[in-house]
Amino acid sequence: MRSLSGHERAELLEKAALKCDEATEYLAGIVVAEQGKTITEARGEAGRLGSLLRYCAGEARRIEGEVLPLDGSPGGEGRLGFTLRQPAGVVAAITPFNYPLLLVAHKVGPALAAGNPVIVKPASYTPLSAFAFMRLLLDVGFPEGAVQCIAGAGGVVGAGLCADERVRVVSFTGSAEVGRGITRIAGVKRLLLELGANCPVVVLPDADLDLAASVTAKAGTVNAGQVCISAQRVLVDRRSYPDFLNTLGEHFSRIRAGDPSDENTEMGPMISPAEADRVRDVIAQAETMGAKVVVGGEVNGSLHQATVVADVPENTTLFSDELFGPAVGVVPVDSVEEAISLCNRTSYGLGAGVFTRDIATAVRFARQVDAGNVHINWGPLWRVDPMPYGGLKGSGIGKEGPKYAIEEMTESKTVVIHTG
Repeated sequence: MRSLSGHERAELLEKAALKCDEATEYLAGIVVAEQGKTITEARGEAGRLGSLLRYCAGEARRIEGEVLPLDGSPGGEGRLGFTLRQPAGVVAAITPFNYPLLLVAHKVGPALAAGNPVIVKPASYTPLSAFAFMRLLLDVGFPEGAVQCIAGAGGVVGAGLCADERVRVVSFTGSAEVGRGITRIAGVKRLLLELGANCPVVVLPDADLDLAASVTAKAGTVNAGQVCISAQRVLVDRRSYPDFLNTLGEHFSRIRAGDPSDENTEMGPMISPAEADRVRDVIAQAETMGAKVVVGGEVNGSLHQATVVADVPENTTLFSDELFGPAVGVVPVDSVEEAISLCNRTSYGLGAGVFTRDIATAVRFARQVDAGNVHINWGPLWRVDPMPYGGLKGSGIGKEGPKYAIEEMTESKTVVIHTG
């Protein structure tokens, strides 16, 4: 892989992109059957692969270093310095079940663009989606061994990859608990960790309440809420609280949940009955502490209804930890200061959103809220593939997005030419 030129890597990725375009419906069908995502959402995910790989191809053509101003320091006269970026080495890509195609591509595409071989360890729930995608990559002509995929238990296969000294980069998306475990066993290598979240949405008194409610409903229920950047904590100015809660409940109550293969279904099941029961238990705990279920709350096997919970106390699991399910907790606040304080009162820092018409307040929110992705007049569940994406605090290390992931998966070498 290291011997391939930038344009050769780019051409192979462009061939793979075309194959992904042609296989969109096939790949989407696997995702629906294996993961439970609605067919509409699965098509959206599969349909992004080609575009993402083309971005990676473009970045492969322009990996660059910089010229160093050595003569700016005494002794540097007459010397020429510059940096080169070279592939870091074998990349272990350990991926989650919630986006079994897209999050594989966000690791594999940049790794190959940078000139690294990559070994994918997909989530145990969703190996077939990864195998199907890897098959397309194998068919375009990458060198033997450059693209590998091995399924198995994370505690065995994933841990073995992370600890292996031949692996030079670990790119992991998953829970904060597993991420902390990786940091303990990985040793001296590059870590790119996209971990958990507990994303807030703030609705201020000058907000468009219907827009805020509509966006929050979508941001809390896409993929049955199984997204790191799902809306979870909704902090609403007390003056708007009753009206917003009523509007949000109406939006949630209209969400059609059911068979993910049905074109009319808007929200499918969770990954397993156990996960649906876990979310129900978290909501039940909040109820015992004074919270009130406004809409939803019912569970049928893996299908957990879209749920709005009002008056959620700060000391509940629903408020303080990652839910990863189709429910939001709504809390009244008395000021912007209180809203910002509550946003930051968590160990996570991946995404946040605020609804306001006041530009000064929006800028203040962007500066003071500790989140890697901050959205003004939108919810936290928004991402386009080229953007830098990653968290602060316990939400991870490093950034994804083709350009930024390539920087994480290459190493900088300084070259000095001494002319005598």
